[in-house]
Amino acid sequence: MRVAVVGAGISGLVAAYRLRAALGSELDLVLAERRDRIGGTLHTGELAGEPMDLGAEAFVGRRPEIPALLDELGLSDQLVHPAGKRPLIWSGGAAHPLPERTLMGIPAGPDAVAGLVDEPTLQRMAAEPGLPLRWPSGGDMSVADLVADRFGEQVVRRSVDPLLGGVYAGRADSIGVRAALPALAATLDAGAPSLTDAIARALPPPSTAPVFGGLREGYRVLLRALRSAAAPKLEIGTSATALTRNARGWRIDPIGEFDAVVLATPAPVSTDLLRTVAPRAARLLGGVELSSSAVVALALPKPTPLPDNSGILVATGEPLRAKAFTLSGRKWPHLADRDSMPVRVSFGRFGDDRALSWPDEELIAAAVEDLSTVTGLSLRAEAALVRRWRGGLPQYAPGHTGRIAALDEQIAELPGLELAGAYLGGVGVPACAASGTAAAQRILER
Repeated sequence: MRVAVVGAGISGLVAAYRLRAALGSELDLVLAERRDRIGGTLHTGELAGEPMDLGAEAFVGRRPEIPALLDELGLSDQLVHPAGKRPLIWSGGAAHPLPERTLMGIPAGPDAVAGLVDEPTLQRMAAEPGLPLRWPSGGDMSVADLVADRFGEQVVRRSVDPLLGGVYAGRADSIGVRAALPALAATLDAGAPSLTDAIARALPPPSTAPVFGGLREGYRVLLRALRSAAAPKLEIGTSATALTRNARGWRIDPIGEFDAVVLATPAPVSTDLLRTVAPRAARLLGGVELSSSAVVALALPKPTPLPDNSGILVATGEPLRAKAFTLSGRKWPHLADRDSMPVRVSFGRFGDDRALSWPDEELIAAAVEDLSTVTGLSLRAEAALVRRWRGGLPQYAPGHTGRIAALDEQIAELPGLELAGAYLGGVGVPACAASGTAAAQRILER
């Protein structure tokens, strides 16, 4: 059996690994990647002589996919967890504790955001359970439309936007409730009488289990292990330019002919490849918009008296260029013993990618200046790294789940062709790994 996996991000690497594990030496496997490296939007650089993740740095630890992969690959000793410190929110020129017991920043009541929003907003939230709730059962709307209508604009910009900016590099206006918050959509569909009640029902039960996980030496360890275990013929720096059907199954130019193909490429790339063989699927996928971002990693002198928090998220409308600061040396115990204090500074939200065009020196200077502002310290960096992610994260707009369901129906009519990637079932690393596994399983079944 000859299979091509196009795209060597985590989705494609997992698909390749699963296929090899199932078919062994009987599989002729080609893995094509247009960039000059594997990993996609996962990338581990070197900051002050130490590994530092410049894409995703953490994964949802309560999902099983990544711990299971680490165990399968003999990498369980790489699994680490945060120290449990809470982040702050920078709003109104001051730092506030991140509200507790919220669902992606949406609070279950006014007490959670006291001090972060004004008194009229708190009063509005307190009265919300008594107001009629308009929710289109089975439908969708943006997170901003729902929360602003029920709790007010300040809750959206000061509590919800900072969380969504970290997960999707988007805003509450660009993200739909049903895709980003399925548990909330389910409680609303079930007839919750208010947003306050719906959030209370949708919140997960309290748990002492770590919410997030990471890798001691960065994601490069996992990426290399997946590549080694999959043992593909690796075509680095090779872009797929056309996809056609033939007697064998599929042809991808300039890679060759295959019995099956997994497209683990970003939505625009997959759209172009599908345009001839599946025009309706291409139209559906073409409606998925992307957000760009940039990460600046700083090595600060040690000891630098940074706040004893995991990070600082920035509310919408603040006169800062950065959207978030991860105080990595505080957040991760395994980074605390380094000779320098590592910090990650993030830039860019959906519709605002100005920072990506700035020269490295300007971006680093903005990172240091904004970090100095939110910490009240006069800071300097001993070393810095910049990584830009153009079109790195798909936006889960209202109606996204329906779009993907329709896309799945179209792809199901094309035996031997499967899709994988962040635009399908979630932007997180576990969700991407799950999409790669699912694509491989469907090929094996068919």
